[in-house]
Amino acid sequence: MIKQEWKENGFVNEPIPEGTDIKAEIRQMCKEKNAIIMAHYYTESDVQDIADFVGDSLALAQKAATTDAEIIVMCGVHFMGETNKILCPDKKVLVPDLNASCSLAESCPADEFKQFVEAHPDHTVISYVNTTAATKAVTDVVVTSSNARQIVESFPKDTPIIFGPDENLGGYINSLTGRNMLLWKGACHVHEKFSVEKILQLKAEHPGAKILAHPECKGPVVKLADKVGSTAALLKYSITDDAKEFIVATESGILHEMQKSAPQKTFIPAPPNDSTCACNECNYMKLINMRKLYNCLKYEWPTIEVPADVAQKAIRPINRMLEISKKLGL
Repeated sequence: MIKQEWKENGFVNEPIPEGTDIKAEIRQMCKEKNAIIMAHYYTESDVQDIADFVGDSLALAQKAATTDAEIIVMCGVHFMGETNKILCPDKKVLVPDLNASCSLAESCPADEFKQFVEAHPDHTVISYVNTTAATKAVTDVVVTSSNARQIVESFPKDTPIIFGPDENLGGYINSLTGRNMLLWKGACHVHEKFSVEKILQLKAEHPGAKILAHPECKGPVVKLADKVGSTAALLKYSITDDAKEFIVATESGILHEMQKSAPQKTFIPAPPNDSTCACNECNYMKLINMRKLYNCLKYEWPTIEVPADVAQKAIRPINRMLEISKKLGL
């Protein structure tokens, strides 16, 4: 768990002087400090709009590995900042709010996962990128939803594999590949909550709409989908497909880029099953806002640090993912 003691203190919540042109000031600080702002598709729309680069987990890792910026501001959750720091140990890596954790990463404590791995010593360990650096350190290769199937299939079919922490994604990959990977029972709080009944109701109201689903969703939701894929894959499909309406079963932040990229189309967020809310948001991603981004750049804080011994172990599975992805043209 992320330490909370500075949550309401420090510079992150400092008020910004009235009349400040926040966007202009952020861009000026980036220029002066040689900083790059990277944002995930699930962050708030104004954060995405001001970012130098917006992408899914794979694209963000690939960008971090090649940037020549001296400061990386990762507008996303904590494990993304850790991945950037591991890939770029000599750069300053900032995350505007360290409390932006990840329910999926939290569902796989490193000590418990290590015991699980040690209990199956003959297994290759494949971990989803949504994990802490300490969990990655006991992993053989990291994957994202963009490359999970291809990386799993790069191993001989008889290879015994542990896949963690997302049980839904692992089960989906098993169904596609005919594998029988041993799955850690973790899940994303956003993708677990989509309601089959409410999606079917939306489909009845919009019979021409196509359903898009992230593979972290539960099996019944995935089975309804016309397209299953990572955020980047769903975005691409929404742009290139002939349909005019889409019901989107992933974190609703992606709808901003979908609407920008295909303004003539209609995008409907799939609702969760435990609320009257019409969309499903990651409360961790939504902790990142423009005020925190401004203060983060101004004070170059809070920084992400990864213990050297953990980073040394965690870099190997991350690099292996990037190498396999490059070899496969992903």
